[in-house]
Amino acid sequence: MTSPLSRRSFMGLTGAAGLTAALAACGGGTKIGSGAAAPASNAPTFAGGEYTGPKVTLDYWNGFTGGDGPHMRTMLEAFNKEYSGRIEVRNVTRRWEDLYPAMPTAIAAGKGPDVAIIHNDWIGTFATRKTLIPLDDVVGALKLSESDFIPAVWNAGIYDGRRYSVPLDVHSLGDYWNTSHLEKIELSEAPADRAGYEDALGRLKEAGIENPFWMPSKWPAHLMFMSLLWQFGGELYSEDGMRALWGSEQGAQALGWMVEQIDKGFSPAKVAQDSQYAAFKNDKVSFTWDGIWQINDLKTNARSLKWNLAAIPNIGGTAAAWASSHNFVMTSQAGKDPNKVQAAKFFIDHISRQSTEWAKAGMIPARNSARQDPAIADLPQIRLASDVNIFRFLPPLPGVGDVQSKALELAVAKAVLKQSSPADALKEGVASADKLLAANKRKYEK
Repeated sequence: MTSPLSRRSFMGLTGAAGLTAALAACGGGTKIGSGAAAPASNAPTFAGGEYTGPKVTLDYWNGFTGGDGPHMRTMLEAFNKEYSGRIEVRNVTRRWEDLYPAMPTAIAAGKGPDVAIIHNDWIGTFATRKTLIPLDDVVGALKLSESDFIPAVWNAGIYDGRRYSVPLDVHSLGDYWNTSHLEKIELSEAPADRAGYEDALGRLKEAGIENPFWMPSKWPAHLMFMSLLWQFGGELYSEDGMRALWGSEQGAQALGWMVEQIDKGFSPAKVAQDSQYAAFKNDKVSFTWDGIWQINDLKTNARSLKWNLAAIPNIGGTAAAWASSHNFVMTSQAGKDPNKVQAAKFFIDHISRQSTEWAKAGMIPARNSARQDPAIADLPQIRLASDVNIFRFLPPLPGVGDVQSKALELAVAKAVLKQSSPADALKEGVASADKLLAANKRKYEK
């Protein structure tokens, strides 16, 4: 998870085209849910406290195959050591693009995970397939509420009135800046507003930085667009999930600002895939917007580079940034065994409380108590959570990944590559998106 390629894989639905289609294909062409394992109706209620039943083994699937993997393994080893003789958690790591399509079929066959980590974007899809068991009793027994977590990530775990996940972290888009470049124009921090940011770009260009802010047409261009859309006051989709709203005037303003960076010469045209991040690592770019998962990569592989990180600037008038989250879920496979249900729920709560260790992987802990731990106060990503209200998430619409990859991302790329105006590219993209949303409604309806 420390490279752009692996992060594109991690994203699953927002960055890797076709995964939602592959997931739907696991159902054999029938309506979603008809071939999935149904949750056990007699699954016991979690009352809190430690697990006291007979020894059980839990299969735990996740996609932590990169630099974050060792931190999760450290947490699991500590858990298995402490609860040896009662619970054994077997760690199964798969690349995200392999994990998502494999889960429903494996669970239906009894060979999948009992507990898993999924991104918030997939909660609606898996909940509709009845692959997950609600966790309302867990948060009820532990008296957890929105006030214990970053509000946006807490609410992202709810689908159709039920809670299906306990959030572990938040990972968001951030603004990385080259401190040596900014020193040339006597700045010690990245500007936080539009006027200051654009002024800094102009001054950097005058100071000899030919292209201080490269604008990608692909990853993470769609994350930049969504952030700017929310900043300008727009929304992605209607509440009923039937219409794409990103073709609005606010959308045109957001995408227009991205294209403007090329027109002003702050970015070269037709930036190749991942080259904006490579240029930043090689001391050629002053600013780059990317995910906080790049922190450990920069620490390890760009040791001579002087850099820092801040929230992306407020360009549109409302502070907002795209974010996603890793979430613990319990599957219908575990629901067939009352002891596994209790052990799984205990495990989920226990590990989520250890998220200060997880912060060392470059993540922002979702729990307020963990995020406020002095031991992690100086980590670069923690400052991004000084205002947790900036985090915005994709809605949990079943199959929304196809809409993102086959419509929104293509529209953004078309405009940035100057193949169409921002307004026209978005209009064409929305037409495709609305067709996909209608198809998803039929595919996933109960």
